[in-house]
Amino acid sequence: MDNKQEILRILAETYPEARPELNFSNPYETLVAVMLSAQCTDKQVNKVTPAVFRDFPTVADMAAIDADTLYPYVKSCGFKSKSQNIVAACRMIMESYGGQVPDTMEALTSLPGVGRKTANVVMSTAFGKPAIAVDTHVFRVSNRLGLAEADNVLDTEMQLREAIPERDWSAAHHWLIFHGRRICSARNPKCGLCPLAGLCKDYHLRKEVPHESSAASL
Repeated sequence: MDNKQEILRILAETYPEARPELNFSNPYETLVAVMLSAQCTDKQVNKVTPAVFRDFPTVADMAAIDADTLYPYVKSCGFKSKSQNIVAACRMIMESYGGQVPDTMEALTSLPGVGRKTANVVMSTAFGKPAIAVDTHVFRVSNRLGLAEADNVLDTEMQLREAIPERDWSAAHHWLIFHGRRICSARNPKCGLCPLAGLCKDYHLRKEVPHESSAASL
């Protein structure tokens, strides 16, 4: 078993409960929740979405309002542009996709405010398609461990697709997020508790050159 396969095996054993931490029950709710989660915690998104989904339970309901109506519901999740993009995306779904959230990368990324990361999450969690969404945790952890060696999220995604069997893409996305949140934090990672320290590229680099941590840039 090579290094990458061993890393994946340990991640799978360490985080068997890894799953989405946003709350949603259908593709529409998935899309809205993931759009709100950009630069915001899942915990905060989960606080606001019950009222959003209660008052605007369908794509058609969301498309019928304006951003100023939605913004008070989601203000705590960040920029007003999120409200504008969510409403605009739902209007486009009504006009171009018959009111059904699309399930392909091309269609999803045609929606206002939807990039590859959001599209990958929606395809994976809402439609069960194999996909790897590269957020800040996935980018940081995968490059520290050596599963990828890239300086941008797109190259990281492409390298992870090569390194990880397709059947594990969606699960590995959650393994890496859980590891990033629980152990491999951006600052002061808990390397002494990490089951992957012996396999971690960044850990060995920092042991050799402790004052020139490659982790500082991730």
